[in-house]
Amino acid sequence: MELLERFARGDLEAFEALFRQFQGEVYGWVLRIVRDRGAAEDLTIETFWRIYRAHARFDPSRGFGPWARRIASNLAVDYLKRARSELPLVEDCLAARPPDAALRRELRDGIELAFRSLPAKLKVVAILGLVEERSQEEIAEALGMSVGAVKSRMFRAVRALRRSLVRLGIEP
Repeated sequence: MELLERFARGDLEAFEALFRQFQGEVYGWVLRIVRDRGAAEDLTIETFWRIYRAHARFDPSRGFGPWARRIASNLAVDYLKRARSELPLVEDCLAARPPDAALRRELRDGIELAFRSLPAKLKVVAILGLVEERSQEEIAEALGMSVGAVKSRMFRAVRALRRSLVRLGIEP
């Protein structure tokens, strides 16, 4: 608690200690959302720069980790909105794999295309919930929204993914 209070008062050593403690967690969180190591590194640095600049608004009675994840999530969503880049899904994410490599590649490409077509605000919820299997509560806290809003966006994302996959001739 003392470390958080020192940070809130602008103590640089306290910020450095928090940076060392949470850097890996924030990087991992951002990487799971944006799926790009270079972008995740840049966004992690930007997250901590914003954290440092906002130290006076930090409430030491609350947790630093959730606050940092929320800032990181907002930056990651903004990145997804700007980038509209491909969302590579590793083959391990596919539950049922067709035996044929060509069919497997077609299925993977179809899922990637369906994810790419999602708006950023639905994409981040779908990635965290469907791919990363994060709880709705954790997603809500990280994105600064209610659990009901997460459920609604997840429902809309799944519906949009299904429609995209059906249009591509892939039965979900």
